[in-house]
Amino acid sequence: MKKIIGNALIINEGRSFIGSVVIDGAFITDVVENNDALLKNTDYEVIDATGKWVLPGVIDDQVHFREPGLTHKGDIASESRAAVAGGVTTFMDMPNTKPQTVTVEDWEWKNARAAETSLANYSFFFGGTNTNAHIIKQLDRRYVPGIKLFLGASTGNMLVDSKDALKDFFSQTDFLVAVHAEKEDIIRINTEYYIQQYGDNLAISFHPLIRSAEACYASSSEAAELAVKLGTRLHIFHLSTARELSLLDGGALNQRKITGEVCVHHLWFSDADYQALGAKIKWNPAIKTLADRDALRKAVKDSVLTVVATDHAPHLLEEKQGSCLKASSGGPLIQHSLVAMLELSAQGCFSREKVVAMMCHNPAELFRIDRRGYIKQGYYADLVIVDPSKPLTVTPDNILYKCGWSPFEGITFRHSVEKTFINGNEIFSKGTFFEKNRGMKVEFKA
Repeated sequence: MKKIIGNALIINEGRSFIGSVVIDGAFITDVVENNDALLKNTDYEVIDATGKWVLPGVIDDQVHFREPGLTHKGDIASESRAAVAGGVTTFMDMPNTKPQTVTVEDWEWKNARAAETSLANYSFFFGGTNTNAHIIKQLDRRYVPGIKLFLGASTGNMLVDSKDALKDFFSQTDFLVAVHAEKEDIIRINTEYYIQQYGDNLAISFHPLIRSAEACYASSSEAAELAVKLGTRLHIFHLSTARELSLLDGGALNQRKITGEVCVHHLWFSDADYQALGAKIKWNPAIKTLADRDALRKAVKDSVLTVVATDHAPHLLEEKQGSCLKASSGGPLIQHSLVAMLELSAQGCFSREKVVAMMCHNPAELFRIDRRGYIKQGYYADLVIVDPSKPLTVTPDNILYKCGWSPFEGITFRHSVEKTFINGNEIFSKGTFFEKNRGMKVEFKA
């Protein structure tokens, strides 16, 4: 049946206005301002969204859903449920699973698994190693968001430190190259120094000193220099320092060759929070100073950064125990990324229209996603209804991650996600999932 989401505050393309979204099947057929008569059309299922906000579905360009091989932490089914409950309708999963996504066969396996179990739309990065650049020509560009390179320590053999391999990857002009940039040599030197000074039972507060701002900038700047030399479309994941912002291109998004992503945790927390939260906020790259956090927030406001994402990376709580050198890095965020960003907006950090641009429009533009990321006629009906007057307090009872915890536990956000639509289907509504519907493989334009 055709649907109308009516009388909502629609937040889209830099504007907020009262209107209705008309849906037929998987697609948006019309966006109408101030037309109450439309809601009386008996040919449509009318969803009255008076007092609510309608946003495009969030596109998260960096998640670790842990399948295959690490499914005790999370899997595509469990983490896509959490995503949909948080208003995330499309995700791009990282390749450091077991086995790693570094062959065509393993990339195809992930897509097949997601087709069976994912509630959200899905896509999977292909992982680069020192020896697999020749495989890129076998990939179907329509369904690969990009090539992921780890330029710092990583799982297994995914550290790419061969100059020849880097040149091969950065020369692939058909693909965006996305990097995790931390300089391994600097991290090693810092680790040895602090162990020598304080022993190997280092507190979590040493994490940003070991994985330092210098380690980030040294690696990011090398990647940017190579990208400029070879004409690469370079996307630097999870920027965590003020200094790295100088590496990014300005101007119109479609003309930028070097772009940056910032994650919600780097916008929300600072190193002052390690004392209370410990390893629950231990990520790579590390959460750094208050000055870095404030510079990143300003860079969102000023459109210096391009994308806000999560780096959603669940671990069991027992895996987050121990010293700085032992506790696992990463944590779950995708269920609360949108409401956290709307909370920062309510605090005056940036506008709600900017939140939509950074989490919906810009990922669609940067990755050249086909007909998603906007509320437009002819686009897929990936939509989120937000209730701005119903607060959400994060508690163990309402956390949906398979790992069962969140660094936001105890925090009350002013907004909550009421409904999520994916490809025109209502997938989530007021705590209920409609799992007969599934997401679909995302298509990318050349």
